Order: sequence, then C-alpha cells, then structure tokens
Amino acid sequence: MMPRRRSKSEQPGAPLWMVTFSDLMTLILVFFVLLFSMSAIDIVKFQAFIASFQGIGVLEWGDKPLDEVQPDPITSIQEVASGQEPRPPAPDYTLMEVYQMVEQTLAEAGLEDQVTLRYEEAGVALDIQDRVLFDSAKADLKPEAKGILDPLAELFQRLPFQIHVEGHTDSRPISNIQFPSNWELSGARASRVIRFFTEEHQLDPHKFAAVGYGEFRPVAPNDTEANMQLNRRVVMVIRAKDVFTEEVLAVE
Repeated sequence: MMPRRRSKSEQPGAPLWMVTFSDLMTLILVFFVLLFSMSAIDIVKFQAFIASFQGIGVLEWGDKPLDEVQPDPITSIQEVASGQEPRPPAPDYTLMEVYQMVEQTLAEAGLEDQVTLRYEEAGVALDIQDRVLFDSAKADLKPEAKGILDPLAELFQRLPFQIHVEGHTDSRPISNIQFPSNWELSGARASRVIRFFTEEHQLDPHKFAAVGYGEFRPVAPNDTEANMQLNRRVVMVIRAKDVFTEEVLAVE
C-alpha cells in the first residue's frame, strides 16, 4: 500500500509538547498575577524572591526598577472605600541619612547637650540621662521633658523604622509598692516615654517596643556618683540597620 501523500496545504506544526509548555507558562503567569493582586508587596521580600529565580535562570528583569512597583491595589481600594487617603510608599533611608536627620533635629532644637547620639549594632541610638526626664525613683515625666520629646516625636513620625525605648538604672536597689526592683522602674520609664509619643503625638504604637534592663547594662562601673548618673538613662534605638537583614532571613 502506497503511503498517503501530504497535501500541499498541510504544513508541519509545532511539536505537541509546546502546547503543554505554553499552558504551563500561562498558569504560572496567572498564579503570580493573583498573588500580586491579593497581597501587599514587601519590597525586601520581593527582591529576595526575584533574586532566587534569577539565580537559577528562570526569570529575567527588564529595565524597570523595583521601586516603580505599584502599591497593593486591594489596600488602595479599601482605603478609598473607608474615606482614607491612599498612603504613599515609605521612603528608603540609609543608616547615614537617619543619623544626619537625628543630628539635624537635635541641633535645631538645641538638644545637643541633653541627648547623646551614636551608632550601635542595630542602628542609631539616642541616650538621654534620666534626670532630664524623670525625678529620682519616679516614672512620671517631668514637665520639661516635653521640650525634649516633642522634636523627637516629629522626627519619628517621618521614619519608617521600629524604635526600641530602653530604660536603664544604676545598681542602687529600690523596693517599694510601685517598683519592687530596678526591673520595674526601668520598664515603667521606657513605657512612659512611648505613651508620650502615642498619646500626645498619636504616633503608631506598632512602631515602638519598651525594654527594661534594670542595672544590668551599665555604661560605666557603678563605683562613683558620676558613673551612676551615666548609667541612669533612657535609650531610644532607631532600628534602621537590621530591617533589611531581618526581612531577608524571614524569606530564607
């Protein structure tokens, strides 16, 4: 039996596996579009996620920078429906820029002699001696504390970072109904400072954490009155340095 001749109108098509492959790529595209539209995008996690694909040659980027990714449409719709203005994306700051912003704030408010600014492992730290904010063995803010905390509140409002407020004491024991030990005193002072920011200036409470270290993280030996005075302090740590590393570790 002679083989049937292929008519001129029949042309060889694409391999059958190409159809399955195209369907698979379409499904993957739809999946990622759904993820994009249904969840808020964390820029750092998104960068790490994309980098993992680039490393195995699955995905290549065009020329569009990541910063141009649009905000979550679901969140924007909810904000409009509730009458709220859509929130602009949080600005990115380097550690040096944060330090310079705090330095400028302190200079403009004339607080250089009352607040010590320094770098530390987690970011930028502001040290304030306790006598500036509190009376001895008390956790109620003094009236003059407002002049120090007000300018800092305006700055913290602009910064998209977590702020840890630490209370520290000297080694002299305290024991009363309100504060059975230095743990309670240091923690109450840190909490009181945060309450000032959240109640007087309506800052977001989620930005803050209160930590009481008691006398167990001194900056000087507790052997003289001058050194004890140095150890009695409130420290505000703007955690600008560890934000990126924490987010990337969470992705991994």
